[in-house]
Amino acid sequence: MYSVFALLFFLVIGLGAFGFARLSEVNRVSEVIRNHWLRDTRILGDLSNYMSDYRTAEATQLLASTPLEFAASEKEITALGATVARSQRAYEEISEAPSETLLYAQFSKQWAAYQTVAAQVIAFARTEHTAEGVHLYNTMSRQAFDLSSDTLSRLTGQTVAKAHRDSALAAVTYQRARTLIVTAMLLATSLLIGVIVYIARSILAPLLELATCMRALADQNTELAIPSVRREDEMGEMARAVAVFRDNAVALVNSQRRLIEQAAELEQGLENERRLTAQERDFVAMTSHEFRTPLTNIDGHAQRLIKMSNRLDPKDIAERGARIRSAVQRITNIMDSLLGESRVLDGQAVFHPTELEPGALLRDACQVHRDATRGVIISEDCSSLSANIHGDSKLLFHAFSNLISNAIKYSPLGSPIEVVARQEPEWLVVEVRDYGIGIPARDREHLFERYFRGSNATGIAGTGVGLHLVSMVVALHHGEVFVESLEGVGSRFIVRLPAPTPKAAAGMTSAIDAA
Repeated sequence: MYSVFALLFFLVIGLGAFGFARLSEVNRVSEVIRNHWLRDTRILGDLSNYMSDYRTAEATQLLASTPLEFAASEKEITALGATVARSQRAYEEISEAPSETLLYAQFSKQWAAYQTVAAQVIAFARTEHTAEGVHLYNTMSRQAFDLSSDTLSRLTGQTVAKAHRDSALAAVTYQRARTLIVTAMLLATSLLIGVIVYIARSILAPLLELATCMRALADQNTELAIPSVRREDEMGEMARAVAVFRDNAVALVNSQRRLIEQAAELEQGLENERRLTAQERDFVAMTSHEFRTPLTNIDGHAQRLIKMSNRLDPKDIAERGARIRSAVQRITNIMDSLLGESRVLDGQAVFHPTELEPGALLRDACQVHRDATRGVIISEDCSSLSANIHGDSKLLFHAFSNLISNAIKYSPLGSPIEVVARQEPEWLVVEVRDYGIGIPARDREHLFERYFRGSNATGIAGTGVGLHLVSMVVALHHGEVFVESLEGVGSRFIVRLPAPTPKAAAGMTSAIDAA
């Protein structure tokens, strides 16, 4: 790594020095153009302009008609002469080649000769010998000016030509420098790519492999080989340290696995104990509540018979005996229902589908709850049913009885309970509706889970298994159950059971018997 970084350092330094050298050469050539030819061209251009202005001012002097105009033009000629002299001195300060020096000397003499003739023209104008001044202006003055102007033009052209030559040289120098710099950059890039490849293969790749091994160890994947453990450099030291960490992690994982297994066994045992205790408590509370009403009826009628044995007629005795038998039958039904529900919830239910009349089953379920709960109002409408269905009458009775029981339990006393059954194509639809406390929206998705109870059912006796039993029974019959409810308004449970044609029902019976 030290060698690689040193190489990169010297590569940057060398590339920078080479680039500066090339740029210095370009700057040297460009400096000649900036400091020599551009100045020469600007000064010669200014001289040409000022000379033209001087010639114009000379003509203006001749044409001046008033002393004021004459004085103004004379002042202008003086100023232009001083300006031309300054430009000449500026040009003379620049070191020129012999050819330019010779031409400039010739120009200087010719310009001085012109100024002498122009001074004579101005003298004629000052003494009001205008005709002689005009003649001199058009002859000797013009010849002298044209001669000096032509010499200046040749000097300017020669300067511009040499400036173009040096500009072309600067462009060639720049192009050559750029080519050399680009070539050096490509060589440096190739060397840098080689260095990067070396670092990626010899340093970064082993580091990434070790990082992958560390992540795998963090995920408790200890069945992996550590690379680069045989290297003698720093990478080998790191790899051997990771190997030691892996061995320690293996021992730690084994210890944690044993602890987790033991904790899981203890947690499972504790959960089973809690569930059994809760089930026993709920079972005792539910059975005591369910048995209390029929036992109270039995005890009341028995006491009535004892106290009025001498005064009761046979018809009254028979009526009270029938009520006692009804209460005993209710206790028997409750015991059968509890036993059946327990088997369904434990997955031990025996499914015996037969052909049954759904209307009669629903009417029996409603009547049982009318007899069990005084003041309850249950209305059933099964008039639209036209066919029997194939199902287990005991399981379906438990399911519908649970739905009716819940409707009564979670509704105010005297609130109507509606049971409606109708026939649809291939389906029997049963709806149980109440106008009770309803179900909160947040509880509906968990409503059919075992032991789940709504958050607003606190203080109402229940085990949380009734709706779970309903969903299991409906599932055994290949049906579906769902609920529509608003909290504080009421609930409507809808059960859909297959009601196939007689031929399809016979096929289903054969398939179930075969299973």
